[in-house]
Amino acid sequence: MAEETQKPAAEVVVEKPVTEKELPVPEPEVPEKTEVKTEENTTDETDKTEKPVVVEEEKIAQSASFKEESNVVGELPDPEKKALDDLKLLIQEALNNHDFTAPPPKEELKEEPKEDKPEEPKTEEPKTEEPKAEEPKTEESSSSKAEPETKVEDKAQAEKPMVVAEVVDEDGAKTVEAIEETIVSVAAPPPPPQEEVVPAKEAETEEPKESEATPPPPPPEEVFIWGIPLLGDDERSDTILLKFLRARDFKAKDAFTMIKNTVVWRKEFGIESLLEEDLGNELEKVVFMDGFDKEGHPVCYNVFGEFQNKDLYHNTFSDEEKRTKFLRWRIQFLEKSIRKLDFTQNGICTIVQVNDLKNSPGPGKRELRLATNQALQLLQDNYPEFVARQVFINVPWWYLAFNRMISPFLTQRTKSKFVFAGPSKSADTLFKYIGPEQVPVQYGGLSRDGEQEFSTAEAVTEVIIKPATKHTIEFPATEAGTLVWELRVLGWDVSYGAEFVPSTEGSYTVIVSKTRKVSASDEPVISNTFKIGEAGKVVLTINNQSSKKKKLLYRSKTKACSEV
Repeated sequence: MAEETQKPAAEVVVEKPVTEKELPVPEPEVPEKTEVKTEENTTDETDKTEKPVVVEEEKIAQSASFKEESNVVGELPDPEKKALDDLKLLIQEALNNHDFTAPPPKEELKEEPKEDKPEEPKTEEPKTEEPKAEEPKTEESSSSKAEPETKVEDKAQAEKPMVVAEVVDEDGAKTVEAIEETIVSVAAPPPPPQEEVVPAKEAETEEPKESEATPPPPPPEEVFIWGIPLLGDDERSDTILLKFLRARDFKAKDAFTMIKNTVVWRKEFGIESLLEEDLGNELEKVVFMDGFDKEGHPVCYNVFGEFQNKDLYHNTFSDEEKRTKFLRWRIQFLEKSIRKLDFTQNGICTIVQVNDLKNSPGPGKRELRLATNQALQLLQDNYPEFVARQVFINVPWWYLAFNRMISPFLTQRTKSKFVFAGPSKSADTLFKYIGPEQVPVQYGGLSRDGEQEFSTAEAVTEVIIKPATKHTIEFPATEAGTLVWELRVLGWDVSYGAEFVPSTEGSYTVIVSKTRKVSASDEPVISNTFKIGEAGKVVLTINNQSSKKKKLLYRSKTKACSEV
């Protein structure tokens, strides 16, 4: 259902034999198709509906750029509103019955018979007491009156009448005594049951009184996921439920099953205690958060090339215990990131994944593959709809070939989130979705660790310098202070120089930075300052003498004398 709401847009799709030169150049809408092998992928990944291969290929070629749906309940289509209401009813019933925390049904069935066993002897007690109450009564008159009753009731006591018949043939006196004995044993039982049945009935009537007096059932339980209640007045609850509904194509029963399984898994995995565990920082360069995209989504970077370090690889994946620790570290990192999201109806509740495949270990690394598949399965089952976009950079040819094989099994919605770029186009691709000021310096941006003159809040200007051309940038200086600027040319291989030109005629030009050739191996970002004593302008000159166009990034600001 969610897929049908997306309209197709122009996409760049690689259909020719894969070579590095033919890696897709992402347009404003994203290309390609792939698996979610390294990400917080959502559960909307696999679509196992069997359709003709030709139709599926056509969909892949026309994959639309993903656009997040609204979480405002009032803006949902009627079928989706109904699905949300149905899901709430299912959850409310489960909360009333304590289904999220109640013990398994099998254990309850085993305990019930144990409680019933003590009640069985109560029905046997009258049988043992009957003969004791009957023995004293041995009157002849009672025996004569009881004879007709024994004839009717003693069908089950065939042995005693047979004894009486045999004694009658031998001696009359003996037969009387025998008859009296048989009558006493047969006729005496009726009175005791009458006396003891009454208390039994009273006991039976008393039992329901006890049940009626039992305390009322406990109030509905409260269940939280990511610190948010499943149901309640909190508008964030609807956002959580919509994630599960979208992951299950707005099928309320399927979404409820997924939620219930997630709640159980979180308890078994010990999510709340996991947040407090110290799992070390050896993997902080493998997965880290840095900046936001142009729509405000936090960006998570996955750098698989770090596993080329043999020691790190061995310490992370060499045995089951280490792989389990890696999995717990990855889930812990994700949980902490999710807690920072805004789950209000108009808030940002998804992230952007950037996956750097440069020098990534290939599919032959069995240990990495096992750990990744295990993590992927948990993420698919328990973290639905948390990825707004998957951007793959520095993509090798074998990865695209592999993704072509599995793309028919991915939903159109999933494929619309994927963007691919080869090494030469990685920075440009990131800049389509993330501002250069937010992109880490190692990926072509200007964001750096440590104290810097500029923050990620200060925007960057992008300029294309054509081949064999010179480009100048002018920063007006009208007030006394210090002018600060920084710039970067992707791939460099250009000449750079800076000078200050006073506004007063006849004044001398001041060389700020002597013209020099900057290569790709030099410092990625050039930062300069100039103290202004008079009105004028600072002029930067970038001379591109190569045969390729270059992308220039720069920004500047003037600091007052008091700030210096």
